[in-house]
Amino acid sequence: MFDINLGLSIWTIVVFVLLLLILRHFAWGPILRAVQDREDHVRSTLESAASEREESTKLLEQYRKQMLEARREAQDLIAKAKEMGVTVRKEIEEKARQEANVIMEKARVSIEKEKEAALDELRQGSVDIALAAAGKLIAEELNQDKDRKLAVGFVNDLSAEVSKGSP
Repeated sequence: MFDINLGLSIWTIVVFVLLLLILRHFAWGPILRAVQDREDHVRSTLESAASEREESTKLLEQYRKQMLEARREAQDLIAKAKEMGVTVRKEIEEKARQEANVIMEKARVSIEKEKEAALDELRQGSVDIALAAAGKLIAEELNQDKDRKLAVGFVNDLSAEVSKGSP
């Protein structure tokens, strides 16, 4: 069992080398290529993941900047809207004041006209009363007591007519 057979050893070495050549040609080449392809695929996937991570980081940063910009713009728009609201409110208030002043002035003018018309009517009435009284006094004999009674009676008659509603 521990004898070395030289023929068997040579054939064993020849078969082993031949098997190595066959395996090298048919098995190790495809196995090494498959391992190399797998390694290349893993490497490219890792590189792709790293580049996508960098890109996503850049996109996230851009998104944050855009959000900050949008918030700032929104705050600016709100501030401008508030300013415009205050300006419009002041304009409306001023316009209302001016319109109220115009209405008040028109009312004053109208009241003044009505006052003048009432005074003119009162003057006309006074003149009519004076003329009527003078006419009655002239038609009667001139006597101070009689004139006084006649004037008082005329005024009382005129007051009674006015209170009834007929001028």
